[in-house]
Amino acid sequence: MKKVVLATVALVGFAFADAPASYATCKACHGVKGETNITTQNKSHVPANLAKADIVKALNGYKDGSYGGPMKGLMKGQVAKLSDADIKALADYMGK
Repeated sequence: MKKVVLATVALVGFAFADAPASYATCKACHGVKGETNITTQNKSHVPANLAKADIVKALNGYKDGSYGGPMKGLMKGQVAKLSDADIKALADYMGK
């Protein structure tokens, strides 16, 4: 049993190895690689469908309060501490 648990932990770790650390809070609503919006009840974009530049624009807009619809308040809190480098890394990870 211990070997099965260790193998599972290792596989999960490899599956997220290319994700930026700042993506940890995103995946709960947007999926492993930004492929969904299912937990937000279709009130947000599917990040994986957006161009990298659009993701950067959206995240910066959420951060400064100039962008967003129904999830604006939630997203502002999520992106508040992101640096420009974090935002670029997230766009590179999720965007087209």
